[in-house]
Amino acid sequence: MSTMKSIEPTINPDEVTPPRAGEKILRVARDLFYRQGIRAIGVDEIVKRAGVTKPSLYRSFPSKDELAASYLRQYDLEFWDRFDDAVNAHPGNPRAQIAAFLTRIGKRTQRPDYRGCGMTNAAVEYPEHGHPARVVSEANKQELRRRLRAMAATMGAEDSDTLGDGLLLLIEGAYISGQLFGLGGPAQSVARNADLLIEASLKK
Repeated sequence: MSTMKSIEPTINPDEVTPPRAGEKILRVARDLFYRQGIRAIGVDEIVKRAGVTKPSLYRSFPSKDELAASYLRQYDLEFWDRFDDAVNAHPGNPRAQIAAFLTRIGKRTQRPDYRGCGMTNAAVEYPEHGHPARVVSEANKQELRRRLRAMAATMGAEDSDTLGDGLLLLIEGAYISGQLFGLGGPAQSVARNADLLIEASLKK
């Protein structure tokens, strides 16, 4: 007598299991930290919004400082994904790469819920250089400065370090002015201003 084994459909646990407490906490903390500031949000507010207990938070993150650093590490990964998307869209053309990246920044600054760059905001909130959030922010900005200077050199700028730093200043200015002016503000033209700066800096 032959027997047939029943074939059950494969179920992806991620599709039926709620996200782990740590993931929920980080998702909620990220939204609150970005919109309202890290210092303004307490642990009690985070666990309440996430629907978890305070011990659950501290099992996943030793402290609020470490939670803030984890939020920024995630932010950092997404930042470089956007940057690399612009680079990969224009291989071998750093001027077009910068234009593509800054065009996206300019558009993002026009959104009603725009709150600038999470890295910049965190650095302002935490002036002490050894703070975990500050450490992540500084590393992000230092790497951006390095890449912009390298791209300026590839473009053939007379003074590539000065051009790279000028582009960084434009970017940081867009982050801040986007919050100050909102729709129709000067941040919308950051890509155009960067191109004018590049044109003026290239060797004749």
